[in-house]
Amino acid sequence: MTDNERVRDLQRKLYRKAKEDETYRFYVLYDKLAVPYVLREAYRRVKANRGAPGVDGVTFKALEAEGEGEFLEVIRKELVERSYRPSPVKRVMIPKANGKMRPLGIPTIKDRVVQMACKMIIEPIFEADFQDSSYGFRPKRSAKDAVREIKENLEAGRERVYDADLSSYFDTIPHGKLLILIGMRIADRQILHLIKQWLKAPVEEDGKISGGKKQKTGTPQGGVISPLLANIYLNLVDKLVSRMSGIPEDIRIVRYADDFVLMGREISDRVMKKLHEVLDRMELTVNSEKTRIVNAAEESFDFLGFTFQKRWSRTRRGVKYYHVQASMKATKAIRANIKAYLKSNLHRGKQVVIRNLNWKVRGWLAYFTMPGTTQAWKAAFQLKGYLRTSLYRYHRRKSQRYNAAYCQNAYYVWVTKHGLIDPMEHWKAALPKA
Repeated sequence: MTDNERVRDLQRKLYRKAKEDETYRFYVLYDKLAVPYVLREAYRRVKANRGAPGVDGVTFKALEAEGEGEFLEVIRKELVERSYRPSPVKRVMIPKANGKMRPLGIPTIKDRVVQMACKMIIEPIFEADFQDSSYGFRPKRSAKDAVREIKENLEAGRERVYDADLSSYFDTIPHGKLLILIGMRIADRQILHLIKQWLKAPVEEDGKISGGKKQKTGTPQGGVISPLLANIYLNLVDKLVSRMSGIPEDIRIVRYADDFVLMGREISDRVMKKLHEVLDRMELTVNSEKTRIVNAAEESFDFLGFTFQKRWSRTRRGVKYYHVQASMKATKAIRANIKAYLKSNLHRGKQVVIRNLNWKVRGWLAYFTMPGTTQAWKAAFQLKGYLRTSLYRYHRRKSQRYNAAYCQNAYYVWVTKHGLIDPMEHWKAALPKA
């Protein structure tokens, strides 16, 4: 039996116990973190994520040069002796689509391995409690599943949509209230102490240390365990809305991390008041700039990079249907990404450029291709046209003595002879076989 299989077997047992009794509290979990196969599997999963080094600058390559087994043995001893202490979190700022910057916290590889081990142990316990309406950062669930449910709700007549966004959610989660929620399921003090240490770990930015024990809110985006903690806290909102599903408005929620939509035939002031009362008690704030109520039968709305819009059918006269496709914002983002890459990599070899373009195109199409749900062919067709134009400009910039005929045919040469992905062919290959 592999390490992965043994971990999954342990997770199934924890899940079943949690599912059998929703009030059961788990008292003995900490010892499982130091089990060798748990640590080995945690390391494997962390490495697969290809994360950057933390404040210590240690990379996977450096660790494995000294010996992966020795590294994991050090962690195991620290956990057994209860001497493990997390290092400061390295903070970097990454640009957002709106021009603002988003803080990203990068723990050291050592801390990520321990967080992953903890996550693997406690996640199945909370999975037993999570509502079906939650899709972000959960096993066997994705943004595509959320998009499908939204379309199903729209087709069922729940066309009044409250499109909500929480302001700086990850930075404003109150530690005290989060730990109370975790404690309702986990009574193991060592596990709770570990989580508290990660929440209060100092932050290092440009050589300066901030935060620490005085920090009362927030969980760093970028930490392995942060998405799970975020889902545990917002599960309160999911439960509130699930209790509303039987009232006249028939309200449903679809949530992905801190973004969510309420959907119903009507969304009364009473429902909105109750929702905001709960969010106020949770010390969370709705971003008024990104939040609105939409009548989906008359106007479109965007969620998770997709645009939902009711249109007249071209094949069935007098019939409307819900059209789902990549949003204009998502389309502009991939184009800007390709443009910036080609412009800054004129000196790179052809195969390197093609390999990186393929990563971008393949990843974007994999996200936006959902047969039967979206018109992915249109996104693929437009992306193909943009690639063709971009490669023409790329070759013109690359040399002042350019060959006009070659520039115009560069896209087809790269596709047929050098392995560049044709978005339309890639989309066709992803379609289910008849």
